[in-house]
Amino acid sequence: MATDTISACTGSNLLQPISEIINLPLDQVNFVACQLCALLSAFCFRLYLHPSKTSPFVRHVVATLLGLYFALFCFGWYALHFLVQSGITYGIMILAGVEHMHKYCLVFALAYLSFCQITRVYVFDYGMYSADFTGPMMVITQKITSMAFEIHDGMARKEDQLNQSQKLLAIRRMPSLLEYFSYNCNFMGILAGPTCSYNDYIAFIEGKPCRHREQESNGRLQGKTRLNDPSPNMEVIRKLATCFISLLVFLSVCKVFPVERNIDDDFIATTPFYAQMVYLYLSMLTTRPKYYFVWTLADAINNAAGFGFNGYDSDGVPRWDLISNLRIMNIEFATSFKMFLDNWNIQTAHWLKRVCYERCPYNPTAATFLLSAMWHGAYPGYYLTFLTGIVITLAARAVRHNVRPYFLGSPTHKQVYDVITWASTQIAICYTVVPFVLLVCGPFTQILQVLVLFHPYRLCVIGHSSAGETSASAAEGAAQLCFHQHRLFRQPKTQNHMNQEATAHFSTLNGRHSYCKTMCRESQRMKLINQQTYKLAPVWTHPVGRQTNLGSKSWYQNSLAAGDGLGCEWCC
Repeated sequence: MATDTISACTGSNLLQPISEIINLPLDQVNFVACQLCALLSAFCFRLYLHPSKTSPFVRHVVATLLGLYFALFCFGWYALHFLVQSGITYGIMILAGVEHMHKYCLVFALAYLSFCQITRVYVFDYGMYSADFTGPMMVITQKITSMAFEIHDGMARKEDQLNQSQKLLAIRRMPSLLEYFSYNCNFMGILAGPTCSYNDYIAFIEGKPCRHREQESNGRLQGKTRLNDPSPNMEVIRKLATCFISLLVFLSVCKVFPVERNIDDDFIATTPFYAQMVYLYLSMLTTRPKYYFVWTLADAINNAAGFGFNGYDSDGVPRWDLISNLRIMNIEFATSFKMFLDNWNIQTAHWLKRVCYERCPYNPTAATFLLSAMWHGAYPGYYLTFLTGIVITLAARAVRHNVRPYFLGSPTHKQVYDVITWASTQIAICYTVVPFVLLVCGPFTQILQVLVLFHPYRLCVIGHSSAGETSASAAEGAAQLCFHQHRLFRQPKTQNHMNQEATAHFSTLNGRHSYCKTMCRESQRMKLINQQTYKLAPVWTHPVGRQTNLGSKSWYQNSLAAGDGLGCEWCC
């Protein structure tokens, strides 16, 4: 297995023997090895190149050169894209002027990133694992665009035009070329981020006290103020322990609950609906630890270098979460879609908020999700995930606004509401991110059929019965709903289920012949639209017990020969 990845590896082959021994792709081995080296380098950086011992110039040079070396080791000459993207956008900042350069930088950085993502996916190795050099470019894109907007805020806008966050992050002078490349390509964040503000990074390099935000106690303990940052060693150890547990869970449990099984035909056909939902949750749950591992390790590297201190809490405990990218417990026990997003990939959420949400004049929610989809990459599953996220976010807001007040009357009702919203949130998240994990759109429609097409006739029966209609008309509407939904997705794997539901309800109809005629007309309309896609059409069981391929050429010709071309050869 490991040896098969040599051709896909664009970086160094130095660790190929280790890759073969542990049976992991060389790209992953290179990444972890570089991150571990970055962790050791971070300790040395803090101890031997502390701001009190050396100049900011030396710290900038060392941080940049180490970062570029790690990038070359992991991605080979593809790492030149990092320099090209950063260099051109710096030229735009200098030449375009502060009034409009933030717009030009955003357009170019996203366009260059998208170009690299599209060529990698569709020209070279779509659907095949290889070292994704566009991953670091995604972080660099965030840094470039954040800096451009912060320079614009600090040098082109008046103070009263800025909100509190923009005032704090505004850059009042143009960074030098060395500062710019150090911010974008330093060894602590070049491989896995996270994104940070330019002012926070420069304060760390120069040894200046950070302007801590959003804490309850800004370092005041028993009337004394701590001027020096505390040691990060215990926090680094805690985060490394989290990394170890996350990696252990991912390697041991992920194979037990493969995500691909959610769209397996046999699994869907033989597994009850509730069991499918439980499995969907477990498979997504065991996928998340790999992100926990990568982001927590990246956070630990920055903390080991002394970067990430965020003041003290009300109990005097130091906080090292200035650039943390996730809060695991808040993610796993989120009771709303927003709560999940607020604690997942935090720095990216901050970037989207500052660059898009706070500045977009029209429909900022939709614009933010679309920007996030463009930034993530060229796989169609990404776009489907974030387009779905728009709908779910708006729906969740409506439910919270209209339903939640009814459960706030007593603690018991509030607990019931929390349990229900937790389960709903987890299912919504799992459903939304399936195409993100599997990269394509097909799994989305297959999961959609499990959720939407599961016993759809029951919903139809309830709706029609409440209007005073007969059970026969309700069954007729149910069968038609089932047929229309199946025709929409045209997935053969759920056909047996549709046949069972439709046949069961057809048996209750007195006008079987007339309704069959309606169904055949609908089938024929689909054929007129899709005459050349016979293989995509399902096999439908006729109510009288016969089967026909609704997309077959013979069915199509026989139907036309029946008379008016709108029926089937048996009953119309």
